[in-house]
Amino acid sequence: GSFLLINNMVKSQPVRLYTRGVVTSYKRSIANVYHNQSIIQLEGVQTKKDTDFYLGKRVAYIYRAKREVNGSRIRCIWGRIMRPHGSIGAVRAKFSSNLPPKSLGAPVRVMLFPSRV
Repeated sequence: GSFLLINNMVKSQPVRLYTRGVVTSYKRSIANVYHNQSIIQLEGVQTKKDTDFYLGKRVAYIYRAKREVNGSRIRCIWGRIMRPHGSIGAVRAKFSSNLPPKSLGAPVRVMLFPSRV
């Protein structure tokens, strides 16, 4: 019986351990742009109150580069969600190195760690 159970587990869909988000902008005023903070809209978050769960969570911006390093062209810039932005569920995040302009509109992964529960 346990063999069938294991077989069924293998065929099931993999579990996604992150939430999706989109880089919408850098932090800015009318005249100035502050590249050291990025604004991210989280999937399924519509209010400022909902963003509280995500504060402090790690964010990964994953992209493909031209040159191979260590056998892979995929690179990652890690960041952390700092605070809410506005009232519609956007957040501000700070990355280890500032995000490049091509990241605007690109997807990011919001990891479900570290946990504050």
